[in-house]
Amino acid sequence: MAVTNAKHGAELRYQASASLEHQLEALAEALDLDEPPARLECFDISHTGGEATVASCVVFGLEGPLKSDYRRFNIKDVTPGDDYGAMREALLRRYARVKRGEVPMPDVLFIDGGLGQLAQAEAVMRELAVEGPRLVGVAKGQDRKPGRESLYLAGQDAPVRLPASSSALHLIQQL
Repeated sequence: MAVTNAKHGAELRYQASASLEHQLEALAEALDLDEPPARLECFDISHTGGEATVASCVVFGLEGPLKSDYRRFNIKDVTPGDDYGAMREALLRRYARVKRGEVPMPDVLFIDGGLGQLAQAEAVMRELAVEGPRLVGVAKGQDRKPGRESLYLAGQDAPVRLPASSSALHLIQQL
């Protein structure tokens, strides 16, 4: 029974790995990348009624979620409820460390929010003179229903909308 369980577990891990590889390939195609990304980061801002603002950074690699690389940033230097200022503070703190070589550079940086949050990310990257990651703003769809997200890519005017069945979109939703 132990051998059977081990084989089954190994098969499940193999299938999950193959699925993630397919998702990364689909993401590369959707974002017009030269090759599948090896490291993804996603930032989101949350607060309770405008108070106790926290920025979260989720990180995925070739094996899936890299939970030891996840980070939370307690936001202190912005007006409560200022999500743009909170995003700016979190990205400045994170990418100053990336620039110093303390943290690996992601291939793609997702920002939960639309054009406004993406503009904050672009400004921070310019200010820190950080080049490299593809910047993508993820705007929730109408009624915030999964499958209707719009992807705003830095440097492009029109958003990208992936079909609800897209494996790239499923990966973004996991992030």
